[in-house]
Amino acid sequence: MTRVKLLQGDITTAEVDAIVNAANEVMLGGGGVDGAIHRAAGPALLAACREVPQVSGVRCPTGEARITAAGALKARFVIHTVGPRYGIDANPAQLLADAYRSTYRLALEHGCSRLAIPAISCGVYGYPLDEAARIALGVSLEDEFNSLEMAFYLFGEEIYTIWETVLAEYKAGT
Repeated sequence: MTRVKLLQGDITTAEVDAIVNAANEVMLGGGGVDGAIHRAAGPALLAACREVPQVSGVRCPTGEARITAAGALKARFVIHTVGPRYGIDANPAQLLADAYRSTYRLALEHGCSRLAIPAISCGVYGYPLDEAARIALGVSLEDEFNSLEMAFYLFGEEIYTIWETVLAEYKAGT
């Protein structure tokens, strides 16, 4: 299970095949991780996002993922995924799991093996940290994704401690 690791740090500095962005459905930047990634990547990322086809103003529906060039980041790609808004979107657990699975499948389709991943939906979208950790790490440890090296970049001591506890439980088989 060493293929999944937890870090505290700035995801925008990761040197990986793809940085995962906790995006919104329009994919044109926002707050939190999304805003930080867009600022670090520069205008090339916004231009790449604008090239993604939209349907009724949506470039990436909740639970899905899209891939673009990474602009000025030290990665080949940015994989944008939209997690659910907790307490607003129906079936948030399924949508969150779908967001991770869609991200990982897109990474594999594009030959990516090393990913930097934020805690999707855990910021302004309000997902409870413990439940989000169980879903994210559970999906990440599925056999389908065992060729991926995943580094979760977690912001703050509280979220890091929660995810560390959940990961230890998975490693212990509980």
